[in-house]
Amino acid sequence: MPARHIKRSRRIIRSFEAEALKKRSFMMKVVDFMTSYFGTISFLIGNALAYGGWIFLNSGKVPWFPVIDPFPYPFLNSFISLEALGLTIIVLMSQNRENQRDILRNELALQVELISEKEITKLLSLLKKIVKNQENTHIDPELDEMTEELDAGYIERKLTEQLENSEDKPIQEIEQKIKESINKR
Repeated sequence: MPARHIKRSRRIIRSFEAEALKKRSFMMKVVDFMTSYFGTISFLIGNALAYGGWIFLNSGKVPWFPVIDPFPYPFLNSFISLEALGLTIIVLMSQNRENQRDILRNELALQVELISEKEITKLLSLLKKIVKNQENTHIDPELDEMTEELDAGYIERKLTEQLENSEDKPIQEIEQKIKESINKR
């Protein structure tokens, strides 16, 4: 692959990523920042120190500190639950945005692959004509098959059927087992 083509492809991919990052709302930028911070060792250590300090201070071993949250630490448990809820929501928001970006990337890749398929089919058709004009050559049946137009709709329908059948089968098996167990009673 020519270096110029590789450079242009990288620039397209980079610009696609940059555009997606630019289009984020302020809230999404904050969420992404928070998500990147929550995944660090410093956040883990900070939480461990804060929770450990809270437990130590409320254990009654520090004479100058009044115990405000005695064992089993209901305030601490409430705070941890609220923190977990907040972290979960923030991470899910970030994952949803990533998922949307991945869907766009996949769609873009599919379009590029379909264009590439047409180009390759055209090249193979030209190759077939060249081979046909050569003396003492025979037509390759595989080449004939490869030069046929790809029906992406057919492939999509078949994949959809397979996915629907694979998802329904375990559910149907579970339903059948439940019915059998009920009938045995």
